[in-house]
Order: sequence, then structure tokens, then C-alpha cells
Amino acid sequence: MKCIIHRRAQFSASHRYWLSELTEAENQEKFGLCSRFPGHGHNYVLYVSLEGELDQYGMVQNLSNVKSAIKQYVTQDLDFSYLNDTWAEFQQTLPTTENLSQVIWNRLSPHLPLVKIKLIEHPELWAEYYGNNMEAALTISTHFSAAHRLALDSLSYADNLEIYGKCARPHGHGHNYHLEVSIVGELDRRTGMIVDLGDFQKVVDDRIVEPFDHTFLNKDIPYFAEVVPTAENIALYIAQTLQQPLAELGVELDRVKLIESPNNSAEIYCRTGVTQQQSDRADEPVLMVQSGRSL
Repeated sequence: MKCIIHRRAQFSASHRYWLSELTEAENQEKFGLCSRFPGHGHNYVLYVSLEGELDQYGMVQNLSNVKSAIKQYVTQDLDFSYLNDTWAEFQQTLPTTENLSQVIWNRLSPHLPLVKIKLIEHPELWAEYYGNNMEAALTISTHFSAAHRLALDSLSYADNLEIYGKCARPHGHGHNYHLEVSIVGELDRRTGMIVDLGDFQKVVDDRIVEPFDHTFLNKDIPYFAEVVPTAENIALYIAQTLQQPLAELGVELDRVKLIESPNNSAEIYCRTGVTQQQSDRADEPVLMVQSGRSL
């Protein structure tokens, strides 16, 4: 039986989004503040995931060797560096989060049995790479505050209390929802991006965050006048709402994760061929729920 292990590493580095073939005004229009000279920095967090059979010592890989490989082939070059000038790969393709994750994979894969590279640029932006040629995943996280009530109009108050517990109380209750939206696309060989990050963020803000924030979902969002706004149903609605506008940006919605509370979250896997909790039909979103109903 195979096992996947994860090793965490960190490095601090700066970078700049700037294409020499564009004018200063064009670079500013395309990359915004990220085009400013001499660049900006991040405290990157790197997760290296490895897969293998357990050996006689109960290990997939000796973690000392894993740590050494990550340092030798990645962090000793990148830590406290200006990424644009550090590796040859970034002379032709910008060191975006998604491209950097791919390049790290390429640097490590000859030495470690990789299954995933996850690179967190900051708490609200990260990329994942699985070795799929030019395909990478990008995730943004955001939040909104909203109230809801869990109850079916067709049932009595007593029956709703039996099913939904305190969540059925007539005046509802609120949450600070945390939302993660992940997309998949092809890396542009020049910009290193799978999508314009500003466009991606705008779709999520315009379609979800602004309409949902500081609302009573049952009363202010027409869809939930008829559908009980459980975490599962909210996540499904968000996925269905975002799929088309994200497709128009040239990327595919991969996953929506809605964290309702520290004890309760739901995930929708939207792509065909998903491996976790696969749907009976490949074209249907897949729902995963973590923990039970809880305030």
C-alpha cells in the first residue's frame, strides 16, 4: 500500500512582473502594482508531497534526505533572492506563483518521487502543480459574512428542529464564511500565468462575495428562498455560479471549498475525472462534507 508524505519548507524572495517587449504603460496596465520597480517580496511556504511504499524502516523517504534535496535544489538558491534573476527559467517566463511551482517540480522531480508541489505566496493565494505538462492550479481565498436559517417550509417547526437542531430557530444565525476557489489552466509560456489574477478575483467578488456579504441568505438571495442554505447547498450554488464566467476567462473551475465554521465545511469538486469521491456521472459536481452540522 502506498503512502503520501508532505514536507514543509520556507523561503523569502522578491519578484517583479515585467515584460521587456511591453512599454511601461502596457506593463502597468497588465500587471498593476506587481510591475513596480524594483519588485516586491513574499514569505513563501512550500509543501513537497511524495508518494511511495513504506520501507523496512516505516518510511516512504528518509526525511533527512528529503530536507537536504529541497535545500540543495530549491531553497538555497531562492531564499533571499530576486527570483527574476535567480534561475534561467525566469528569463523567459515570469516567476508567478503557478510557474514557480512548476519550476520547483522540475528541479526536484529527478531526485524525489513527487506527486504534488504546493506553493503558498500569501494566505489568500497559492498554486499547486502535479507534473501535468503546462497545467497548474491556482487558488484564491476570500470571505463573506451572512446569516441563514435551515428549515423546510413544508415541515413543522418541530420537524425542522428534529432535522436541523438549533439551526432551525426562526430568526436564523450568522457565520463568517471562508471561501476557497481553485481553478486549473494552461501556463502561458511568456507570462507564467494561467489567468489574469485581477480578472479571477473580480469574477469571485462580483458573482459571490458582493451579493452574499452581509445578507440573510434565505431572504436576500432568490435561490435560497426555495433551497435550504446548508454549507453543502451554498458551496454547490457557488460552484454552479462560477463555472461559466471562469470558463470565459479560459480556465476551468476545479474546486470550491466553503468553511462555515471551524467544525463544518463542504467542498465541491467540479472537474471531470476527479479522483476523490468520484461522481456516478463524470459531468456532475462532486460534494465532500467535512464534520457534521455545527454552529
